[in-house]
Amino acid sequence: MGTTTRIQSIDILRGLVMIIMAIDHTRDFFHITAMTADPLDPATTTTGLFFTRWITHFCAPVFVFLSGVSVFLAGQHKTPSQAGIFSIKRGIWLILAEIFILNFGLSFNPLYNFILLLVIWAIGWSMVLLGIFSRISRSLVLITGITLVFGHDLLNLLSLPKTGIEALLLKVFLTSSGTVIPINSNHLVLFSYAILPWTGIMFLGYSAGLWYRKDFPAAARRKYLLLSGLSLCALFVVLRISNAYGDPSLRKIYPTLIQNVFSFLNASKYPPSLQFFCMTIGPALLLLSALENISNKITKVISGYGSVPFFFYVVHFYVLHLLLVIVFFLSGHQINEIIQTPFFFRPPNFGFTLPVVYTIWLIVVASLYRPCLWFKRYKTNHDQWWLKYI
Repeated sequence: MGTTTRIQSIDILRGLVMIIMAIDHTRDFFHITAMTADPLDPATTTTGLFFTRWITHFCAPVFVFLSGVSVFLAGQHKTPSQAGIFSIKRGIWLILAEIFILNFGLSFNPLYNFILLLVIWAIGWSMVLLGIFSRISRSLVLITGITLVFGHDLLNLLSLPKTGIEALLLKVFLTSSGTVIPINSNHLVLFSYAILPWTGIMFLGYSAGLWYRKDFPAAARRKYLLLSGLSLCALFVVLRISNAYGDPSLRKIYPTLIQNVFSFLNASKYPPSLQFFCMTIGPALLLLSALENISNKITKVISGYGSVPFFFYVVHFYVLHLLLVIVFFLSGHQINEIIQTPFFFRPPNFGFTLPVVYTIWLIVVASLYRPCLWFKRYKTNHDQWWLKYI
């Protein structure tokens, strides 16, 4: 029988970002303009649509950061070599899961003509690199994380190669905002998540894992979380106002107040800029500090999702896409409309208003609560080797 000691504040925060993340994926499948408009474009978006998309910006960086914390905690009772090898193996598993399991959930395309390499791909490679670097030195992990997160935007100031293998590697590892590479005439790969900026976030999460050791004073941990969170929030405001460093593109000025609010908050996620990191991880650290002393029925429900994040992540894509198939046919669409976009059963002109999207999101999240609790119990009570990878 397996036993695990979970940290409630981490499960609550992770559960919260998983629930919020599902909003964006529900929007991708069911919102009327998801295929035709940028919800973050200050010139064309609406307040409801902007914040529906913007609030989900917190999900990927917080999930990656907490993944780093979890890797540290999982390795406390292992030698550096054992912990490093496990991190490498788990990273490879996540890369394969992204390609074969999650891509099918996203597309329902058995031929895999269009492969999307998203956040699990970035997490997988980051775990591989973390497994290598942590075997050398924890200090090396911290220094590398700081360098990647705070320094990678320096590349925006340089003249970089535009063609050739150097340009391709730079895009895939550092600068990509969506690089499409053809494998052959029938298969394309989209690299949406540049690997190394996300690796930096995971490395910093791993380094922050030290604060969650059993012998680390709780008061000191809350203090460090609070100070770090406030510092990152302040740095975001300074960088955003100065408009000089920390994002691939300069902040634009628009004619209305609300458009300028949108512009101020619209830091780059692809790749995650320093400003994006400060904007998302800063508040997350403040929440981690506050959540240590909060326990009620709501946080218990939320932590149920956060205790099995990969399970929820995979299953919610399949549930959403199965619902999409049902709604597709109920809406009167025909078989010849199935393959109009890389996401089968999702024509460009298909979709509903935001209230309908939010209703579907609530139904899907609620329907997955008991399966998440079941899987949590199953993991706790069983020792199969594969459970360590999920």
